[in-house]
Order: sequence, then structure tokens, then C-alpha cells
Amino acid sequence: MPRRLLLISTSTVFGTRYLEHAFDELREVLGGVRRVLFIPFALQDWTGYAGRARAAFAELGKSLDSLHEARHPEQAVLAAQAIFCGGGNTFRLLDALYERDVLPSIRRRVDEGMPYTGASAGSNLACPTIKTTNDMPIVEPPSFDALGLVPFQINPHYVDAAAGSTHMGETRETRIREFHEENEAPVVGLREGALLRVEGERVELRGSAGARIFRRGEAPVEVLPVADLGPYL
Repeated sequence: MPRRLLLISTSTVFGTRYLEHAFDELREVLGGVRRVLFIPFALQDWTGYAGRARAAFAELGKSLDSLHEARHPEQAVLAAQAIFCGGGNTFRLLDALYERDVLPSIRRRVDEGMPYTGASAGSNLACPTIKTTNDMPIVEPPSFDALGLVPFQINPHYVDAAAGSTHMGETRETRIREFHEENEAPVVGLREGALLRVEGERVELRGSAGARIFRRGEAPVEVLPVADLGPYL
């Protein structure tokens, strides 16, 4: 079955409610799904986070179960109709999933056609590694290897250097160029409001904001929605 993913840069765009800006895309990707399995581990308060996500998905007509409530996490993943992985700290998220040994099961279910959706850290998790997250390593997972559902990296919340700024620290573009000094994978800098729809091999930029595509040894490319990112990835 072709993979079906929705990878969102941010869960909340200024002036909107949690996930509101992505409701239409979530409706399309989730289709006839009745229950969604939520992965809350990027934040510390799993119960509170699940409550927030449950309210949002109720607006979409979907029930939500949270993985932290499951007595047998692997069985919960294998039985899931769809997954939504929330944002927060990507290192903490990945560490918790390694601890529960559910990464292989998530990959298996996505390969079988189960929709995977995520925001911010949840989008990082879909990449080969979490090396392009913006987060501090507040915990140390066994590996930086993530789900590998797509063959490229994502940098969520991508921001451009402010014109005329006197800030002398590294920009986001500088950090991504450093990544490419050691790594080959393309990086999609997803600005807030942007998201990626993945249907099989097709990767499409959607949403209300553009993306900046970085490839090793090449100049960055600006892309505006709606656009097929295949030629760049």
C-alpha cells in the first residue's frame, strides 16, 4: 500500500486554535478513519496534551486514543486506524518510542496504508533521523534514527534571517548548511503554516506558507504552495 502522510510544520498558527489551520488537510488524509491514535510523548504532561488533541479531533468527528493510556503499546499501534504525533521536544519523543519499542510497528502499519500525521516534532519523527530538529537534547535517545517514512529531512518552524538584524549568532540556514557538511539528505525548511502531503512517492507542498529546499552543495530553492516537491527531493 502507498504511504499516506501529512507532515505539518506547526500545530498552531498565530491567530488560530490548535491544528485549526490544518483541519481541511486532516479531513482529507484521515478520510473514513473513526479513531486516531495520539502520540503525546514530546511533552511532559501526556494527559493534558491528549485532552487538547482529543478536543481538536472531536471537531473533525474523530475519536482519539492516546498511546500513553495503552497497557500494551505495540498492540495499540498495530490496531490503530491512523496516527497523529504531537509536537514538543523531538529528543524526548524519540526516546519514549525507543523505550516502548514501537518504531518498527509504526513503520509496518504505515507501509500497510495506515495514515500517519504529525506536527513539528511529529514531522521530524517521519524523517530518516531527527538531526534537523530545532530542539535541545534534554534526553539522550539510543539513536537519532527515526521512522524513515520519507527520504528527506524536515526543519519545522523554519525562519529566515531578519533583514537589517544585528544578531551575530547562527541562522537557521547556517545550521542546515552545517548538517550538509556531514550528511547528504535534502532538507525541507517548512515555514509555519506550511505542510507536506505525501501520497506514495508524491510529495506536495501545501498550506499557507512556502518552504526553502536545501541540497548539499547547491543553492537553496524557494517553493510556494501548491507545488510538487519531487524534482527537488
